[in-house]
Amino acid sequence: MSLVKGLHHMTVCVGGAQEDIDFQTKIFGQRMIKQTVLFDGRYAHYHLYYANADAEPGSVYTTFPYGRVRGRQGSGQVQATAYTVPKGSLKFWLEHLNRNNVKNGGIQERFGQKFIRFDHPAGIQLEVLEENSDKRNAWGTKEVTKDVATRGFHGPVLSVREVAETERFFVDALGFRKTGQEGPYHRFEIGEGGPAKTVTLLHEPDRPSGSWTFGAGTAHHMALEVESDEKLAEQKGIYDELGYTDASEIKDRLYFHSVYCRCPGGILVECAATVPNGFAVDEPADQLGQSLLLPPWFEQRRPEIEAMLEPIKVPDSNFPGGRKAPVKVPVQAQPSAAEQTSPGGASRRTSAVFIGGDTPQKK
Repeated sequence: MSLVKGLHHMTVCVGGAQEDIDFQTKIFGQRMIKQTVLFDGRYAHYHLYYANADAEPGSVYTTFPYGRVRGRQGSGQVQATAYTVPKGSLKFWLEHLNRNNVKNGGIQERFGQKFIRFDHPAGIQLEVLEENSDKRNAWGTKEVTKDVATRGFHGPVLSVREVAETERFFVDALGFRKTGQEGPYHRFEIGEGGPAKTVTLLHEPDRPSGSWTFGAGTAHHMALEVESDEKLAEQKGIYDELGYTDASEIKDRLYFHSVYCRCPGGILVECAATVPNGFAVDEPADQLGQSLLLPPWFEQRRPEIEAMLEPIKVPDSNFPGGRKAPVKVPVQAQPSAAEQTSPGGASRRTSAVFIGGDTPQKK
């Protein structure tokens, strides 16, 4: 039986932070649920989180505004992330995207489902796909009302040059099953399948490989949900047993604990176990996304970090109850179950040592 429950989040690299916020909240109609920073690396970058009304795994899309370096799109990457929308809503989406001058491919069809693929300002590709079975709680805005809004992910489309080895990874190591093929598209599902439980491989044998590092305009990784830290440690053990040696130690991401493994096709796959209270672990659930939050081990460097970051403003419409005085929930740095069940424990960067902010490199 698979340890994976479905999708947890998707993470991409964009350009400017404010550009990303404006697109996600005003045009795409997402709920901003978290402002924090990249926990790794030598430069201070935002890590921004968006989701549906309940901020639930399987709807969380996170972005790294990373203007320093431009990524190279290609195979071995997440090519697009598909969100579910109600059947019959694509007419609205096509008109809405065109009205806002968002580049899109019009209404298309894959595996009997209609969808529209469109571009984020940074060049990242997104999709809205009709799926009437998805009853998750949509986030509504003035521009994108709840009756047509996204419910969460259907699943990513992954570009690969060879299918067989990536298929083996998703089936043997993660527990997916192959449920269909349509031309170059290969569909895999887990559990009952459908929304947040689907991955699609796109066979592009002649497409050059894309970049694997942080870089604006490219996806960084996809993440799958597991139930607990104990299950996360078990999943790492499965990687080891099957010989997938490019797997990380368990990492502490404050809101979840994670193991990363690059699959044979090149896509970086994370397995994530949400901590108790999830995204409300460091701020009240009704104030998600209102202010910049840092992990406790970065807090003493807050003024320095803030000075390196682009000033941003989240639209007031993101907070229907109005903005409130920020309240930070104390985070107890307790040993996790992962630390008790895996050699070496859950690792984290223990101090904020940044040498600069998100300044584009000179050519």
